[in-house]
Amino acid sequence: MSKNPTTTKAPLTTKPGPLASIRSLAKRITRGMPAVGQTPYTVVWSENKWRLLRFRNTTGAAPKYATPILLVPSLINRWYVLDLAPGRSLIEWLVAQGHDVFIIDWGTPTDEDRFLTWDDICGRYVGRAVRQTAKFSRDGVAHVLGYCLGGTLAVNYTAAFPEHVASLVALAAPIDFAAAGMMTLWTRTPTFDVQAMTDGFGNLPWPIMQASFQMLKPTMNAGKVMSLLDRAWDDEFLDGFLATERWGNDNVSFPGACYRDYIEQLYRRNALLEGTMTLCGKPALLKNIDCPLLSISFTHDHIVPPAAANALLDAVASPDKAKLELGGGHVGAVVSKKAATGLWPKMSAWWADRDSNEARGL
Repeated sequence: MSKNPTTTKAPLTTKPGPLASIRSLAKRITRGMPAVGQTPYTVVWSENKWRLLRFRNTTGAAPKYATPILLVPSLINRWYVLDLAPGRSLIEWLVAQGHDVFIIDWGTPTDEDRFLTWDDICGRYVGRAVRQTAKFSRDGVAHVLGYCLGGTLAVNYTAAFPEHVASLVALAAPIDFAAAGMMTLWTRTPTFDVQAMTDGFGNLPWPIMQASFQMLKPTMNAGKVMSLLDRAWDDEFLDGFLATERWGNDNVSFPGACYRDYIEQLYRRNALLEGTMTLCGKPALLKNIDCPLLSISFTHDHIVPPAAANALLDAVASPDKAKLELGGGHVGAVVSKKAATGLWPKMSAWWADRDSNEARGL
């Protein structure tokens, strides 16, 4: 009688414990923080502290699409959140698809910039960036995407000066400031003395801004630590985590006069949605926006709740307008690897369908 052959069971795999994560983290940190903003670019315009960057395809191929895209990031964050790291870069991905991509690098304001107003930054700086980008277009126009506060700037500018805007994408952009949650309650309290803060500081220091966002989700940092200890053994996760943290702690101060305008006109008066906003002396009426419009929000966005972003759709006159609401948070949904198969292709396809005046019905 033959013996049954012995079988070898595969060893059980278990997730490494916290000590392994700590060792991996310590080893990784000795190599320094990951590089960011690696997509090659040229500076096509500079003025005061800000620059307009144009990105190029590493293959040397000419852009596939006729209409360039201008990205307007938040005024208080670094532009490279949209070029975070290879595989996590919206800019890298768009360039690879054949789009001609530009972005505003706001730079770092210094003491003299405390006198810059909302008109200066939204009307003059954004306006210059739109016009310079449009020069690279066959039709003299540019697609404009504004992210977060950059979206508010882009919408405000387009409402007053729509001439060179081919289409508008508002990405997690606050429009209805009455629906902005705790930030609205905080900035509308009588003890929130914005004049005293800017008189004392000049430019509003970035640590105050950062603390206000942390106030919205007090357990966020503790959650990050737990997630890090749970997954630091994973090199891919660790690189993405460190790149995001590098950006999240690389903030800039808010020009003082502009900050006063921002609080008084938007948070306290909701002037953009109420139709009382002006820009460089011209009415900035949302009902005057009639270009193709895409409003994007995220269900778990604690900084710009969907209600604050989606109010834009009913306020504009655009016959071609759409809403895209996806899962995820304010930053993660834009820079995660999942975005490369979800959010980014949807935006690219939307722009591709509106690439020329003929496609836009003009």
